Amino acid sequence: MPINLIDYSNAKDGERGRSLGGLCNDEWELPAQIEALEKWLTENQTRLPKGSYVADVGYSPRPGAAGGGAVLTTQAMNMMVAIGMTLYLSEYPGFEDV
Repeated sequence: MPINLIDYSNAKDGERGRSLGGLCNDEWELPAQIEALEKWLTENQTRLPKGSYVADVGYSPRPGAAGGGAVLTTQAMNMMVAIGMTLYLSEYPGFEDV
């Protein structure tokens, strides 16, 4: 999953967090991923108590991109702050069809 959602709220130092699932299956372009993350936050923020969460977004640069891209809105940032979520952006090389 290009977006892994992890709950570290009850993890001790060095322990793995509890997976909250993933988003975007095989979608590696950042704009679509950020849109999916914001939708997930909107749908789930009220069921998540304040804690220590991570959204690890694994993305690959868009072929031929010459500008523009993803926008993380202030609403999404506010939801992340409210639940205690950190955003990781993990860049991967472009994938080629083999």
